[in-house]
Amino acid sequence: MGYVSYRETLDLVRGTYLYVEFRTLGPEVIDHSLVLVMRVQGKIEIVRIYDAAHGFNELHRFTRRDGKQRGVPFHRGNLGEGMRAAMSSIKSNFQQKIEGWDRG
Repeated sequence: MGYVSYRETLDLVRGTYLYVEFRTLGPEVIDHSLVLVMRVQGKIEIVRIYDAAHGFNELHRFTRRDGKQRGVPFHRGNLGEGMRAAMSSIKSNFQQKIEGWDRG
């Protein structure tokens, strides 16, 4: 079984980062967690979490006002496909996700 964990900087000026953790068994992803965070007034705020904690690809939105929202399925494929879809979504649209967090 393999385990990978890393942080990727998305916007250094705004303090926006993507934390990635996943486990594999051979070539198959068996668990994942991708967390989009940003620094606000010196504090780290979670914007989105994509994970497989319940055995399927799930998305949790966060809002400034109400915090963590109920999880919803976000990708019907296997966990590896869901992890790659989440990573692509975060990297291409993290500014929009931050705006949604701020409005909420």
